[in-house]
Amino acid sequence: MPETAVDILARERSHLIKSRAALQRMQQHTANLEAFGGDHVSTEHLKQALYRRMKALEDDPNVPLFFGRLDYDASLGAEQDETLYIGRRHVTGEAGGEPLVIDWRAGMSRPFYQARPGQPMGVRLRRRFGFSHGQLTAYEDEDLTGPGEAAHSDIMESEIERPRTGPMRDIVATIQPEQDSIVRAGLSQSLCVQGAPGTGKTAIGLHRAAYLLYAFREQLARSGVLVVGPNDSFLSYIADVLPALGEIDAAQTTVTSLVCQANGVTVRGFDTVPAALIKGDARMAEVLHRAVWSHLGTATAPLVVPRGAYQWRVGAYLTAEVVDELRQRGVRYEAGRVMLPQRLAHQVLLRMEAGGDSPDDRVQDAVARSKPVRAYADALWPTLDPVKLIIKLLTDAEFLAAAADGILSPEEQQLIMMSKPPRSAAAARWTLADVILIDEAADLLQRTPSRGHVIVDEAQDLSPMMLRAVGRRATTGSVTVLGDLAQATTPWATRSWQESLAHLGHPDAAISELSAGFRVPGAVIDFAARLLPQIAPALRPPHSVRRHRGELDVRSSIRIDDELVEAIRQTMRNEGTVGVIVAEAAVPPVRKLLNNNQLDYDLLGEAPEIFDARTDGASKETDGAQLRKPILVPAALAKGLEFDHVVLLEPAEIVAGEPDQVTGLRRLYVCLTRAVTSLVVVHAAEMPAALVA
Repeated sequence: MPETAVDILARERSHLIKSRAALQRMQQHTANLEAFGGDHVSTEHLKQALYRRMKALEDDPNVPLFFGRLDYDASLGAEQDETLYIGRRHVTGEAGGEPLVIDWRAGMSRPFYQARPGQPMGVRLRRRFGFSHGQLTAYEDEDLTGPGEAAHSDIMESEIERPRTGPMRDIVATIQPEQDSIVRAGLSQSLCVQGAPGTGKTAIGLHRAAYLLYAFREQLARSGVLVVGPNDSFLSYIADVLPALGEIDAAQTTVTSLVCQANGVTVRGFDTVPAALIKGDARMAEVLHRAVWSHLGTATAPLVVPRGAYQWRVGAYLTAEVVDELRQRGVRYEAGRVMLPQRLAHQVLLRMEAGGDSPDDRVQDAVARSKPVRAYADALWPTLDPVKLIIKLLTDAEFLAAAADGILSPEEQQLIMMSKPPRSAAAARWTLADVILIDEAADLLQRTPSRGHVIVDEAQDLSPMMLRAVGRRATTGSVTVLGDLAQATTPWATRSWQESLAHLGHPDAAISELSAGFRVPGAVIDFAARLLPQIAPALRPPHSVRRHRGELDVRSSIRIDDELVEAIRQTMRNEGTVGVIVAEAAVPPVRKLLNNNQLDYDLLGEAPEIFDARTDGASKETDGAQLRKPILVPAALAKGLEFDHVVLLEPAEIVAGEPDQVTGLRRLYVCLTRAVTSLVVVHAAEMPAALVA
C-alpha cells in the first residue's frame, strides 16, 4: 500500500522529534565539558569557545529545526542514494554520528537552493516543510528529474509573506538561487549588491556573514567579521538574525559607533550641510596627509652623541637623508617616528667602527635609547595626537591654509573652521564628520587593524570619507557592500557604486543588481516606482515576484487628523507589525494626536530595543479584537526596516523635509517601500506630481 500524506507527515514529525532530542544531547554534552588549558589565558580561551558552542546549539522551539529535505540519487550523479534534512545547524545522532540535520551552509545543502529540473545536481526530490510554532504542519515535493520549469512553492510563498511580530528573521528557508550565489561567494571575493526594495539585500549580507563564518572559520577566527548598519534602530532590528543561525562572533555597529569607540570621542554636535559636504569630501584625505607630515622638522645642526671619552657626530645632511629614506618607504607616521632613533644610532655606530671600535647590536640599542638621540629624533619627528591635530586644523587658519593650499578654496576652508577653539579635546562639540577626520588622521599615524570581512549596509548614504573609514577596516580582507542608489538620502550620498568602491579601497568588487522583490507587494512597489525616473533613471525598475499584489489605499481628506486615526485603527486589526511613517516635523503633533485618542504606540528612536517582544501591549481601542501597538516612525529612521502594514502621512511633507527635491523624493521612495502587505497613504496636501498617475 502506498504511503499516504498522513503517514509521510507522521514520519517526518518523528524525525523532527528525534533531531530535537539529539540537539539537546549535543548541548548537554557541551555543558558537561570543562575547560583546562596550559595557562590562565588558554583556559579562558577554551571557556569562551565552549560558551560560543553552547550558544550555537541553543534550540528555539518556535523555530523549525529543519525546513527542507533532499533525496540524493546515485543514478543522477550523486555519490550514493541518501536523504538529507536541511536546517539552521548541524545535528548528529548517537549511533555513529549520522547526520540528522545538515547545516544550510554545507556544500551538500546547496542543491536545496540551486537545483532545478534539468539541472538536479544529483537530487531526485526536493521537499519543503511548512511549520507553525515550530511544529511540522505540511510538506510539498518537487521532482527534479524531469524537464520543465521550477515548480511554484506555496510553502515558500507563505513563508515569505508570513506576518512578522518582531525583529528581522532569517530567510534560510526561502533563499533564492541568485541570492544564494551571492551568499556563498568566497571569502577573497568582494561584492557590491545594488538591490531594490524587498530584494532581500540586507538578509543576503547577514546570511553571507553566517556563511563565511562557517566556511572560513579558521581564517576568520582572529580577524573576524564586521557588520556596519545605518543606525542603532536598524541594528536592533537585525540583531537576532545571526544568533538564530548559530553565529555570535560577528560584530555589529554603526559608522558613528565605529569611529567614536576607536578614537575615544563622542559626537555631540552637527554640521551645516555645506560644511559636512566639504569634511566628507575625499579631498580632505590629502589635506590631512599634508597636515600630518608637515610636522617633520629639518635638521639644522649635527647630532652629537657623547660615548665614553668621545663625542660622535652625524651631520645634518646625513640625518636629512635618513628622514627622506623613511618617508620613501611609505611607513605610517608613528612607525617612522619609532624607527628614526635606530636609524640615527646606526649612523653613530658607523662612525664608531670607522674610529676603530667594534660595537654590536646592544650598543646600537643603547645609543638609540640615549637622551641625545631621543631628543634629536623628537625634534625632527615629533609625537602627534590625532584629536589635537584636528583641533589645530579646524581652529588655526594658517595651518589649514597651508595644508589645504590648492585643494580647498579659501571659502571652503572658512566653512569648516570651528567658530571658536574648544577649551579642551573633551569639551569639543565634535560632529560625525569631525570624528571621521580624526579617524583618518589616526590611520595616518598608525595603521587601523583590519577585519577578515566587512559588510556595510545602506552604503549609498556614506560620504567618501566615511567609506574610507569603513574601508580601512578591510585593507587585508574583503567587503560586501549593500545598498540602493534610489534610496540615497544624504547630501553626500554616492553617485555610483564604482565611486564608492574606489573610496572603500576595493575598486574591483563585482557588482550585482537585484530587481526582483520578494517582500514588497506589486501594488506598493509599482506605486513607489513612479518616482524612479526622477530619483534614479539609470536603474532597472523593480518588480514583485509575489502572486498576491498586496493592498494600496490612497486617502485624501481635509479632516486629516480623523482620517489618520481611523487608518491606524483599521490597520491595527490586521495581523503583523504596523508602522506609522511621518515627516520629522510631524512627529510631535502626531504624538499628541495619538495620545489624545488613547492610541498606545512606540516611538522609533526612543529606545533601540523597540523591536524586542513586539507582541506585548494591547491598544486601548477594543471592538472585539486585541490590537497591537503601532510603531511611530520618523521618516529619517525608516530605511532598512520592514512592517507588515504601513500608514504613511502626507507624502509632500516628507519630500519637503529634505534639503532638495530629489533627496526628498528618494526619502519618500524609502518610506513607501517599507510595507510587506499593505500601504495606506493619508494626505490633505497635494501629492507629489511624480506619484500622480
